[in-house]
Amino acid sequence: MIKWFKISFSVLLISILIIPLAACNKEEVQKVRIAEVTRSIFYAPQYVAIEKGFFKEEGLDVELTTTWGGDKTMTALLSNGADVALVGSETSIYVYAQGSKDPVINFAQLTQTDGTFLVSREKIENFTWDMLKGSTFLGQRKGGMPQMAGEFVLKNHGIDPHNDLNLIQNIDFANIANAFASGTGDFVQLFEPTASVFEKEGKGYIVASFGKESGHIPYTTFMAKESYMKENKDVMEKFTAAIYKAQQWVDTHSAKEIASVIQPYFKDTDLSLIETVVERYKSQGSFATDPILDEEEWNNLQNIMDEAGELPKQVDYKTLVNTELATKVKD
Repeated sequence: MIKWFKISFSVLLISILIIPLAACNKEEVQKVRIAEVTRSIFYAPQYVAIEKGFFKEEGLDVELTTTWGGDKTMTALLSNGADVALVGSETSIYVYAQGSKDPVINFAQLTQTDGTFLVSREKIENFTWDMLKGSTFLGQRKGGMPQMAGEFVLKNHGIDPHNDLNLIQNIDFANIANAFASGTGDFVQLFEPTASVFEKEGKGYIVASFGKESGHIPYTTFMAKESYMKENKDVMEKFTAAIYKAQQWVDTHSAKEIASVIQPYFKDTDLSLIETVVERYKSQGSFATDPILDEEEWNNLQNIMDEAGELPKQVDYKTLVNTELATKVKD
């Protein structure tokens, strides 16, 4: 009887100790809501962070929502519909210029080049940029980073986008590819995997990369409201650490391995095509290998915006960029 009591008491004691511990661990898991501007292979490291469990390792439960557009993404963030936004850094400048009392801070860079490609309707063996002169060019939305980077590259090659070609930029982002497939334009600026799909189907041919031509810029970054970052420093550090782990994993693994991990996010895309796109982005250094957004990149971004006539005001690097977390997790 005494022996049975001792055993029962021991089991009870262990249970008493384990239950609060389990409850404590459960409480430590913190939810973070991410709003991504679009669903893109361009954001491969983000999906790797989720699928490889890097966020979970940091005690974070991530909820990912695709908001389809920079304006909608920022609306979600500013209205507290999301905690973190993955979107172009130019949007933080637009918000700041409107006099926001709670500015949006860039804290972790994901991609460091433009992600679009120049696609020609006809196959061109020896492409030169002056071939665009006099053509109809189907560009991206005015004021968006793809369009601004595109115009910047054209000007660097001696092409005035508004005078040397017929520039079309009034078509919604979601309909640009369909417009080109339907016969509009001689050239089009497209993201992957659409560019590679068109090439595979004979609808167009990739002749140049805007990412290679425009240089390093904070094309897509994770950002959050300043107030949220101050109130959730621990969460922000864990989030940045998970992203850094994913960036390092992407940098040290093959396109085939990366494609296999992120395939659940692109169920309608062939695995071989995902691999092709990942390899194309890896080869041109589009994926940042760490989350630090440096000052040179920030200045390059503003130069591109200014050149396009879209920079509302010059914003100091330290005003909207916080590299404290990125530097800490890297070290």
